[in-house]
Amino acid sequence: MSKGIAITGMGIISAIGGNVQENYASLISGQRGISSITQIDTIHKDEIMVGEVKATNSELEDMLGLSKNTHSRSPMLGIMAAKEAIDQAGIVDINDCKTGLISSTTVGGMDKSEQYFFEYFESDKHHQHIDGLHAGDSTQKIAAYLGLEASFMTTISTACSSAANAIMLGARMIKSGRLDRAIVGGTDALSKFTINGFKTLMILSDTYNSPFDNDRKGLNLGEAGAFLVLESEEIVQKENRAVLAYVTGYGNANDAFHQTASSENGDGAVMAMKKALKVAGLTPEDIDYVNAHGTATPNNDLSEGRAMLRLFGEGKVPEFSSTKAFTGHTLAVAGGVEAVYSILALQHNRIYPNLNFQTPMSEFDLLPETESKEKELRHVLSNSFGFGGNCSTLILSKEA
Repeated sequence: MSKGIAITGMGIISAIGGNVQENYASLISGQRGISSITQIDTIHKDEIMVGEVKATNSELEDMLGLSKNTHSRSPMLGIMAAKEAIDQAGIVDINDCKTGLISSTTVGGMDKSEQYFFEYFESDKHHQHIDGLHAGDSTQKIAAYLGLEASFMTTISTACSSAANAIMLGARMIKSGRLDRAIVGGTDALSKFTINGFKTLMILSDTYNSPFDNDRKGLNLGEAGAFLVLESEEIVQKENRAVLAYVTGYGNANDAFHQTASSENGDGAVMAMKKALKVAGLTPEDIDYVNAHGTATPNNDLSEGRAMLRLFGEGKVPEFSSTKAFTGHTLAVAGGVEAVYSILALQHNRIYPNLNFQTPMSEFDLLPETESKEKELRHVLSNSFGFGGNCSTLILSKEA
């Protein structure tokens, strides 16, 4: 097996908790975070359900000690998660080695930009929120809050595989010697723009999403921030760090099939999973649990199910479940959220339930886990598939 990259810290804020501990408690108790829209004034608020972070913008500002109305929601969620990850890693001086920040987002500062867009030509009072529309704004604000003088800083926006790609890039840069430490993950807040866009695609559910169910109606949008701290073996030994898990495998592929749909046979997904196994030096039989992308859309679940059958074989697919029934689909940060959940699964030898599942899909004989289950886990495979066919897979392991 190739040498894995150590994970020494993790942080998360999502619809099911404001930190890692709260998220895990919700996962094992089956406490979903899907509800009606309460924090956005949209004409669709009674038509769909979402996974909202419970804290308001004002509450987030107070928790972070920020001046009022200086940050959009995305960077605040990201700061919350990144700070927790750094604190858990025990990092005192974030600039004590070659440290990079690789963040991801799809929304950027859209929640504030759309709020003040129509007054742009009337007043310059909120122009900072128009300027903060771009994806890199959240990365810059996270770095500034952390006091990071980054050796490398970038933003990845490859739709729903973004955070997985951020984790992959961080691991590769440490492995190559370009960085000693990488803070990797992503952040996305709900906005009218996102809701309207997915509503137009007609893939939003008016009830709780049900991944891999034959009668699934679509996804619930969600919001979250999730970050990991990756560190080189030298830093781990020098600082005597506790290692939570290792990034041992990663793969990215594109099936070039459609702008918003995966190929029906999961071509991109199969390629990504095979690449991740090759990097990790593992075989399909080594995978103990799959945290599936599982968006509960007709296209994704069919495509991903067929991809797993192609990779593992009929009757050989390991236990799998989607955790999006807990959090909603958090878009760019989904791969970061599910990396945190995969690490927790490894630490606690726990498989999470695929909530809301009732009827098996008619196209194949695959059944997700529907109850919280204990199992000795060594390697967890986590899938993240994005629009444009951008498919990414991570493998998280107990040992390098």
